[in-house]
Amino acid sequence: MKNELSDFTTRPGLTATPQSEQAHPDQVANSAGGFSFQVDEWDRLLRFLILGTTGGSYYATAKKLTEDNAKNLLALIEKDPARYIQTIVAVSEAGRAPKNDQALFALALATGAADVNTRRAAFSALPLVARTATHLFQFVGFMQNHRGWGKQARRGVAAWYEGKDASKLAYQAVKYQQRDGWSHWDVLRLSHPRATTEDHALVYDFIRGKLDLDQLTVRSDATADQLALFSKLRANPTPDEVVDIAKTGRMPWEVFLSEQRTPAVWRELLRSKAIPLGALVRQLPTLTNAGVLADLSDLRVVVDRLRDPEEIRRSRLHPLAVLFAQKTYAMGRSFRGTGTWKPVGPVVDALNDAFYLAFGNVEPANKRFGLFLDVSGSMGCPMADTSLTCRDASAAMALVTAKTELGYHVAGFTSGVRGEWVSKSTGRRSYYGRGIAPLNITPQQRLDDAVRAVSGLPFGGTDCALPMLYALENRMEIDTFVIYTDSETWAGGIHPHEALEQYRTKMGIPARLVVVGMVSNGFTIANPKDNGMLDVVGFDTATPNIISSFARGEF
Repeated sequence: MKNELSDFTTRPGLTATPQSEQAHPDQVANSAGGFSFQVDEWDRLLRFLILGTTGGSYYATAKKLTEDNAKNLLALIEKDPARYIQTIVAVSEAGRAPKNDQALFALALATGAADVNTRRAAFSALPLVARTATHLFQFVGFMQNHRGWGKQARRGVAAWYEGKDASKLAYQAVKYQQRDGWSHWDVLRLSHPRATTEDHALVYDFIRGKLDLDQLTVRSDATADQLALFSKLRANPTPDEVVDIAKTGRMPWEVFLSEQRTPAVWRELLRSKAIPLGALVRQLPTLTNAGVLADLSDLRVVVDRLRDPEEIRRSRLHPLAVLFAQKTYAMGRSFRGTGTWKPVGPVVDALNDAFYLAFGNVEPANKRFGLFLDVSGSMGCPMADTSLTCRDASAAMALVTAKTELGYHVAGFTSGVRGEWVSKSTGRRSYYGRGIAPLNITPQQRLDDAVRAVSGLPFGGTDCALPMLYALENRMEIDTFVIYTDSETWAGGIHPHEALEQYRTKMGIPARLVVVGMVSNGFTIANPKDNGMLDVVGFDTATPNIISSFARGEF
């Protein structure tokens, strides 16, 4: 089937409300000039935590989206601080978002609340959200910009150091020495953590530069050994000594200097699992060029780790990171730099499997699904600072449900052929473009092939009513419509919720609608007062199971 959007027209003269006019008292003007429903304030918090605002949207800049979301965050802190903080922790701990930055920012805002108990609760949650020193440095930067340092801030940040096991703190000290303009020494100087044990005092002295290799080697405990290994790497070791240190698996791969990362060292870091799964996904091009993956036993290590559901769960490997890695690695060239490599087929296939595994076990609903992808121009915005667009990501998301369910139909929609509509409120005749077509993508395809098929489609304006009109025109029996969109709909002569009501009436099917929001804006096409409509967040790792549960009628 050709990847072209075929003409689709409905019966001319249909009485409806154009999307440029308000059809429901709860609707508000969206950024595209149409009318949509407002996302619930708590749902908007989820959109922000998971999707962020880095890429902005087609109609609103990243700065504008950040400002709007910040206002919502501050309002929720005042309204229900306990729920606000619990939501941040839940999203961060479960690895539901591609990046942890938004959770750290939102938590930092809560540390500046007027209520002392809210501030205390925010700092108590810090170790749960800032699990690494990089996270801590990001949080400190956000906090300093928002509220500055004070007694409660010093105590809250100091507790991050005091509450960690000393050997784990030593690992953080050598792995993340400085990030985002902050170092451990900067944070120690401002927070004054207590040395709760002798080993904690040792780590603090190491951070302050008060220890040398001789002082560390006279001790035999795990904390001193960790710091001593790092010091040896900085003491001009021989190539064989570097390989021996890599074999221990106790040194994070980042602490090896670029000139120390020989193929032999990479091989030992891989075998000792000193490269966490998330880093392994990012370093696949380097391992390929180093010749490590030419060894079948090392290749098996990589492939097995990418197909290990338990390791994926423990590592919080996010599907968006896998999708980006799979697309980039399969291309054989860097997204940002000039690097090139020859992709290894089994690795590309294993990344494909890892993408689906990163969503966890999705229980099928055994319903008839219509999976409709908004491929309009506004869906061409990048996601989470990657080369992936919202339309690319929506294609991959749709395949998760398609892989789970037996009955599904996939189509892409935008605007195309002009058609006539009569406004229900004014009687005026309007003309809007419409275009929709089945997409020949299946879970049997590799992700990069499916994404390429969607990326090659023509696109225009946004008309989110098309899926229901298309299904009605073709007498398609659908239990659950799933629309992947930014909800910036404007180009249709009937609103999506009206089109769904018509479908239900004329087909005699109590069809449900799930709107998968792919941008962190405040709009949705789902009527919040209709229990048969649901708004969820795109690329939330929980989304496929939520869609399945909703389709089964469990909520």
